Amino acid sequence: MTPTPPRPLQGVRVLDLSRVLAGPWASQILADYGADVLKVERPGSGDDTRAWGPPWWGDGPQRQSAYFICANRGKRSVAIDLTEPAGIEQVRALAREADVLLENYKVGQLAKYGLDAASLMPLNPRLIYCSITGYGQTGPLASKAGYDFAIQAEAGLMSITGQPDGEPLKVGVAVVDLMTGLYAATAILAALHERQHSGRGRVLDVALFDVQVAALANQASNQLVGGVTPRRMGNAHPNIVPYQAFATADGYLVLAVGNDAQFARFCDVAGHPEVARAPRYATNPARVQHRGELVPMVAQWLRQRSTAAWCAELDAAGVPCAPIHDIAQVMAHPHTQARGLVLPATEARPPMVAHPVCFDGQRPQADLAPPVLGNSEARWRAPIEAVDTTPS
Repeated sequence: MTPTPPRPLQGVRVLDLSRVLAGPWASQILADYGADVLKVERPGSGDDTRAWGPPWWGDGPQRQSAYFICANRGKRSVAIDLTEPAGIEQVRALAREADVLLENYKVGQLAKYGLDAASLMPLNPRLIYCSITGYGQTGPLASKAGYDFAIQAEAGLMSITGQPDGEPLKVGVAVVDLMTGLYAATAILAALHERQHSGRGRVLDVALFDVQVAALANQASNQLVGGVTPRRMGNAHPNIVPYQAFATADGYLVLAVGNDAQFARFCDVAGHPEVARAPRYATNPARVQHRGELVPMVAQWLRQRSTAAWCAELDAAGVPCAPIHDIAQVMAHPHTQARGLVLPATEARPPMVAHPVCFDGQRPQADLAPPVLGNSEARWRAPIEAVDTTPS
């Protein structure tokens, strides 16, 4: 008998007025954790990403884009027109009984319909109202629409992504949207925990711009502490050497030497132990200082053997390294399969990537496939009966 997946948020009601990626990513996390998620969509068209194909799964009215599938499992869809009084009242009725409301409309847009936090919190003081916007509820850019690509540019990420002599590049997935969804989900969980003893909800202001500035991490710290503006370095690291991608005899290898002992072991494997003992290379600060001469030397060594040969020897020596896989290789990788990260297709569900966290060795998994537009009524599931956990 297959054990029931963990449901730590069972009984929590999430009213999801968000679309595209950041908001749906957050609500999918909550759905995986067992929350009852009602996704409110425009009648006829629904979430914008429903049309972002190919590729597609299914045919006719059941057809869904792969993009929509990646962020919407575990939800029920209700088609409600927010420009109509009846639709507004439906959402207000749902909000009265919701634990969480998640939305990513432009600042002030929902106030026109009486669906902003100021209008709904008096109806339900326990409501956790989470707004996701591009630039936040305040500041000179608050009214500006936010898109992942634009935020990667404006909040600094593209300035440090790409080759030094090439154009600035975005990351290959909408990483700001994904990080914003994660921050929103953790803030919602923190607010749910606080509400257990405060009895009151919270209004959460989550901005893509803020998240990307925070996610500059060590690069922002380098600027603030060192006063030197970080620049594009390709695959190199500003603070660690050697820590980048190198060509091998038949492909590429990422070498991620994190300390002096690892560098010494790398030099032993490469057949050049004397280099690790040289004062100009023995410590990481010295290697960073002499990057210009050390990196070409390491590059010459790595071109002498295949990627597989290097990985085998460096893994055995405890030197961090990895081959560079494409996504097809990742999906078919033995470790991906062993970890159960791919949920295979069934009659009721398209193939998907599983939730990445395990609870007591088991992954939480929402019990619903990504929804067909308007597949549900605008009402919550029946309340979960309390279980008496008092020791007998």
